[in-house]
Amino acid sequence: MSSKFSEKSEELYDEACDAKHAGRPRCPVAHRNILQAARDLVAEVGFAGLTIEGVAARAGVGKTTIYRRWPNKSSLVLDAFFEDISPPAGFADTGNVREDIRRQMRKLVKELNGPTGCKIATLLANGQFDKDMAEAFRARWIEQRRAEARDVVKRGIAQGEIRRDVDPDVLVDALYGPIYFRLLSGHAPLTPAFADALTDLVLSGLDD
Repeated sequence: MSSKFSEKSEELYDEACDAKHAGRPRCPVAHRNILQAARDLVAEVGFAGLTIEGVAARAGVGKTTIYRRWPNKSSLVLDAFFEDISPPAGFADTGNVREDIRRQMRKLVKELNGPTGCKIATLLANGQFDKDMAEAFRARWIEQRRAEARDVVKRGIAQGEIRRDVDPDVLVDALYGPIYFRLLSGHAPLTPAFADALTDLVLSGLDD
């Protein structure tokens, strides 16, 4: 059977599956297989080496099946990664904003020390050369976490734990920036002790 005929068969199967699952995601089995194939190939050959053709072959679908769902490999890889990443753990509310921030920094360090850290480092690195990936990563990973952190800082200002003249965005950058720098550069480990020292350093002198 020619590859062209095989790909056409895949398209017809996918369309039939779409009709069967009307109102739901297109052919869920094919969808899962494509995302898993993308994850496997990124781990094996890296983002630069991944191709839509390779994903299609690994997943057992035609290229058009993939392109109907994702416009490019960046969007595919992002969906594959984020499907495999748990939602962010929210800040604790102990009644002490500084303690809440300390605990959150420890949670982030723990998360980035595992498989999630490798995925995030890959996305950050490739985002330097892929504008679409960078924008999508900011929207799906960074902004949600920054918004929550800003709310906690504002709560600290309202409660008198942080000076009123402190810019929440600058404070959030000061807390998270060094963690991501260590993740990407690998010059030193991400440890709970580092998270505590960073929190103490950044929050020192912020009393209202």
